[in-house]
Amino acid sequence: MTSSTDPSSPPGARPSLWRHRDFRRYLTGQAASVTGSSVSSMVIPVLAVLELDATTAEVAWLTFLGQLPPALLALHAGALADRHSKRKQMITGDLVSAAALASVPVAAALDRLSLTQLMAVAAVQGAAGVLHDAAAISLLPGLVDRSLLQRSNSRIGTLFAVAATAGSNLGAALTALLGPARALLGDVLSYLVSAWCTARIQAPESPRPATEGRRLHTEIGEGLRYVHGDHRLRTLTLVNATTSFALALLNTLWALYLLRSLALGPTAFGVVLGLGALGAAAGALGAPSLAARYGPGPMMLTALAITPLTQFPLLLASPGLLWQCAIGVALFLQLVCAGAAGTTQRTIRQVVTADGMQARMQAVSTWLTSGARPVAALLAGGLGTWIGVRPTLVAGTCLLVVPLVVLHRSPLRSLLDMPGSPAVASPSGQAMPPPTPSGPIVSNTAVAEDAQHNRSAEGGP
Repeated sequence: MTSSTDPSSPPGARPSLWRHRDFRRYLTGQAASVTGSSVSSMVIPVLAVLELDATTAEVAWLTFLGQLPPALLALHAGALADRHSKRKQMITGDLVSAAALASVPVAAALDRLSLTQLMAVAAVQGAAGVLHDAAAISLLPGLVDRSLLQRSNSRIGTLFAVAATAGSNLGAALTALLGPARALLGDVLSYLVSAWCTARIQAPESPRPATEGRRLHTEIGEGLRYVHGDHRLRTLTLVNATTSFALALLNTLWALYLLRSLALGPTAFGVVLGLGALGAAAGALGAPSLAARYGPGPMMLTALAITPLTQFPLLLASPGLLWQCAIGVALFLQLVCAGAAGTTQRTIRQVVTADGMQARMQAVSTWLTSGARPVAALLAGGLGTWIGVRPTLVAGTCLLVVPLVVLHRSPLRSLLDMPGSPAVASPSGQAMPPPTPSGPIVSNTAVAEDAQHNRSAEGGP
C-alpha cells in the first residue's frame, strides 16, 4: 500500500488518521450508511405503528424478518468476503438495499403500501446488509496498521454515533415534512453515497489464498473452529450473543411501548434516539483512555454491570415529559457503556485474528448474535401478547445479567493491556506469523510509539 498521509508530517510523529485518504473514504461511506440507517430505524416503526396500525405480533414479525437473514447468511457472507473482493461485496449490498428501500415511497405514492411489503423490504435489506457488513468490518484491518486499530475504531465509533444522532433527528424532520414513507428516501441516498465512497478506495486488498476446489462450507467450518479454539474470541463472541438476545427482546417492543403506552410523538421519539446516540459517541471516544487506565477487561465488565440498571427508568415510566427525559438520560448512559465495551472488544478480536480469517471470525460473531435476535423477536411478540409489554421488558432486563456472568467467569475479566499480534494458528494447524505492517500511514518509529498507547459503538457483533 502506498502512503496516504501528509508528507509534511515529521518522522516519528503520531500519524493522523484523518490524513489517510482510504480511511477517510471508508469512514465517510460507512458514516453515510449509519446516518441513513438511523433514519430508517426511526421511520419504519412510526410507519408500521402509526400509519399501518401494526399490532404487537405484527411488529414482532417485522423485526423477526429483518433480523432473520443475518442468522441464515452471515457465515456464507464471511466466507465469501475472505474469498473475493470485500469492496465489491460492500457495493453490491449497498445497491440492493437502496433498491429495496426505494420501493416503499413508490408504493405509498400509489397507495399500495402494506405491512407485507414492509416485511419483504426488511428481509431483503437484512440480506443485503449481511453481505455489506461482513466485508466492511473485516476490511478495516487491511487499511490501517494493527497498532492503530484501537484509535481507528474509536474514531469510527464516535463518528458513527454522531451520524446516528443526525440520522434520528433527520428522520424526525423528514417524517414531519414529507411523511414517513418518503422520509425513507434519505436512507436510499445514504446507501448510494456509501457505494460511491467504497468504490473510490484505492488500497489493494491483501492477497487471498487459492480457493479452487474448496467448498464454501469447508471454509465456514474453518472459521467456526478458529473462533472456538481461541478463548478470547470464544468468550467475546458469547458475550455478544447473549447481550444481543437480551437487547433484541427489549428492542422488539421498545418502540411500540414508547409510541403507544407512553404516548411519545414521532418528534420526541427521534430526539430520544438521538440522545442515546450521543452516549454511544462519548463511549467510543473515551474507550482508548478508559481501557488504558483501568484495563480492557475491568472496563468491559463494569460496562456490562451498568447496562441492566439503565433499563429501570423505562420499566417505571408513565406518560409525561419528566419520564421522557429520564428515559433519554438512561439510554444515553446505556450507549456510553455499549460504545466503550463494543469498541474495545471488537479491537481485541481484530488484533488477535490472522488476516485471512478476519471476515470469517466476524461472521461467526454476526451469525450467533444475529441468530439470537429473530428468536428473541418472536419470544418478545409471544410474551408481549401473553403477559403484556411491560413484564416482557422486565424479562429482557433480567437477561442482561447473563453476559456479565459470562465475562466475569472468563480470564478476560482481568485483562489489563490490549493484546499484541502473536503468531496465530492457521486452520491447517501451522503457525502463521504476525501480519507484516502494511504501513499505509505510519513509519516504523510511529508504530512503536503508538503501540504504547491504549473503538464503532457496536450494538451488534
